[in-house]
Amino acid sequence: MTAKTNTANGPDANGKAKQAFKMDKTGRFKLIWKRYKRNKLAMAGMVVLLLLLAAVFGAPLYLDYQEAIAQHIVDAFALPGSEGHLFGTDQLGRDLLARIVYGGRITLGAGLATVAISFAGGVALGGIAGYFGGKIDNIIMRLCDMLMAIPGTMLAMALVAALGAGLDKLLLSLAIVQIPSSARTVRAAVMNLRNAEFIEAAKCYGTGSGRVIFKHLLPNILGPLIVTTFMHLGSIILCIAAMGYLGIGVQAPTPEWGSIISENQSNIRYYPYLGLIPGVFIMISVLSLNFIGDGLRDALDPKMKN
Repeated sequence: MTAKTNTANGPDANGKAKQAFKMDKTGRFKLIWKRYKRNKLAMAGMVVLLLLLAAVFGAPLYLDYQEAIAQHIVDAFALPGSEGHLFGTDQLGRDLLARIVYGGRITLGAGLATVAISFAGGVALGGIAGYFGGKIDNIIMRLCDMLMAIPGTMLAMALVAALGAGLDKLLLSLAIVQIPSSARTVRAAVMNLRNAEFIEAAKCYGTGSGRVIFKHLLPNILGPLIVTTFMHLGSIILCIAAMGYLGIGVQAPTPEWGSIISENQSNIRYYPYLGLIPGVFIMISVLSLNFIGDGLRDALDPKMKN
């Protein structure tokens, strides 16, 4: 009779344990969101970034791409707000609003893709180096040191020059530059936790190394990794714009925020809006990401008061 009772209660006990774990996880996310909402700048940055992403990635719904590349010389240098051009036109009569919106798809899209690639590469390399240590750690970290010894923007430019023009080459170059710093962040966090009691318990139960890294270690280091990722995204956007300005990023006639400024630099003295408007969009994007990163850092800090 006792055995039957224990058997019957076993699944119920497991179900209650899983439910309690889910509730605890939900409560933790609610607490993080509560802390994040206290930071007004972080909330403003998130709203602005979401609006920018919606505007640039939803551009085909309200703007024709031909307006960004079609040349109408008779409409050149139309001032903002005149002749149906909200941001005016450039020296070739192309609508500046359309070029900025579609240019944002390149700048922001390339930034997000670069962060995703560097995040995956950094997690893999840093997790392996921090968990196994020894020769594997030395090899991976020395490679990272070699890449980090060169200024990031210069290394990205050299890689793009070597690989050739193209968005895919740009993404690969920027990802290679960002992976070492992500790998170091992950490695340091993994080394702090790899000897923790719950990791030792998982090993005692025969859990494989891959499962220990990705199931037990990584969920506990996501906080600093997410903050670092958002901070890197701002610098990546600046790097993409700088490379576009120098003419080694996305090639014409494809619009990109940095290349828009470069194309109009000879006319900025007489038509300053050609440089100010795309520059303001770059500034707003980077500021928003920095505010979000600061808010996440405070929200994920366990020392913060509830």
